[in-house]
Amino acid sequence: MSNEKTNGASGGTHIANTPLTTKNMNEAAPGLLRNSIDERIVKIRPMSTPIDQLSRCGQSRRAGSMTVEYYSVDTKQTEASVAEAAAGGVGRVRSENIFSHVVKTDADNIFDVSETVLVPGVEGYDASGAKGGPLVLYVVGKPESGGVEMAPVNGEVVSSMGQTKISMPALPKGTRLVRMGRAATELDVQTPQFQALPRKASNNCQIFKMQVEQSTLVKIADKEAGWNFSDQEEAAIIDMRLGMEKNFIFGTPAKLFDPDKNEYVYLTGGIWGQSERSYELPVEGLSESDLVGLCRAAFTGNNGSKRKILIAGSSLMEALSRLEYSKAVRSGETKVKWGVEFKEFVSNFGSLYVLHSEVFDQCGHEDDGFILDPNYMTKYVHVPFQAEKLDLRKSGQRNTDAVVLTEASCLVLRYPGAHLRVIGKKSAETV
Repeated sequence: MSNEKTNGASGGTHIANTPLTTKNMNEAAPGLLRNSIDERIVKIRPMSTPIDQLSRCGQSRRAGSMTVEYYSVDTKQTEASVAEAAAGGVGRVRSENIFSHVVKTDADNIFDVSETVLVPGVEGYDASGAKGGPLVLYVVGKPESGGVEMAPVNGEVVSSMGQTKISMPALPKGTRLVRMGRAATELDVQTPQFQALPRKASNNCQIFKMQVEQSTLVKIADKEAGWNFSDQEEAAIIDMRLGMEKNFIFGTPAKLFDPDKNEYVYLTGGIWGQSERSYELPVEGLSESDLVGLCRAAFTGNNGSKRKILIAGSSLMEALSRLEYSKAVRSGETKVKWGVEFKEFVSNFGSLYVLHSEVFDQCGHEDDGFILDPNYMTKYVHVPFQAEKLDLRKSGQRNTDAVVLTEASCLVLRYPGAHLRVIGKKSAETV
């Protein structure tokens, strides 16, 4: 009987008249079987390469080319500040209880008609006429000349020419304006349109390679401790992953032309440069309040997760280990996730999974760290990790067994604001 491949009812492939083998499975469903080396990758010294480890345990996306273009979506800006001092007073009469003022801000475009705005630094008035609570404004228009037309909701009630009016307090330059919810009328069906336009970015997939060879004489010789070609592959993978880890964190994106090979070389950009935010932390004399400040920076204002990973250099890790923790920030249990062992630090803002990275030390960042939100990191793979055997004997080059390990991939941060560079600072005496 011949080997027949038939289509399934839902578009799949079925093999008839032959046993299912690796060969015909790869023909019918390429990529279904992974190389045995690929299956062992995540088990090989995962603590040494945590970023690479996380990227392999999470879902990756197929890249159709060496250059990956992706979109990073951010949330709409939540606050602005007054760009020109607003004098306040009664303002323009719009109705019996709407008295508007045009306020120039440093981000007029984030405000829409019918939105309410909180002014945290300016007091409003309650129903009895006494000061109480922050001022609230209502957006009534967007003048073509610029600025935002707003009316005080809880301003001071004043009498003028026999009429009761609402006066807005003066707003000095720099006053914070915080966007709140929209306030529609009963018959409103539509509101001003809202679109979140993503920002386009790109990164390069880098071709990582490692070749392992073993001569025929070494292969047939007696060896101690069961050392074989598989062990050599494992040692090569360790070295390869350490190199990839450095590129994935601190790499610089570039496209270089190699005149000797007459080809382009693609270099990938690391996540260190992709993050939008940095936070300075004193390594010497680190206090619990400093760590609370770090947690605040890591977990607020970025729409990220409440559990993040802090990968630290040795000096930063030492400073964190010397702290005496209380109820504000407490040292939790040891957690094992994605095959990596973390120490958990719990704060009221969120939880940090902390571990030391030897790559930070090797790259001159022993004082620094990186807070990663693993939910918003994506790995793009142009060539999946694979092992290709080379027959160097038949080609007349060498009497060896050879395997070439290859992967072309890159990492991208989809929400750059959800991640944080931690810059460790030492005192001037020790620098």
